Amino acid sequence: MESTSGDWRDKAECRKKDPDLFFPTGEKSEADQEQIKRAKAVCAECLSRIACLEYAIANNEDFGIWGGTSETERRSARRRQARQRHWNKG
Repeated sequence: MESTSGDWRDKAECRKKDPDLFFPTGEKSEADQEQIKRAKAVCAECLSRIACLEYAIANNEDFGIWGGTSETERRSARRRQARQRHWNKG
């Protein structure tokens, strides 16, 4: 992921943390849930959260915590957006 001057990624709180925090091995175990909770806590304090989430959805980021959302949450958001587009066509 290439960053340019003034890019939202330059201001992201996750840059100050171990990247592994944002990439749990799954979402089902207690350890995974705790890791996701810790990653989301970082995102909750981040001024780049919205831009990060928009990027993740637009680029189909399937893995990791982006913009305070899990993989499952982003898949659900993409499905909702697709349904919305479908219904808005008619």
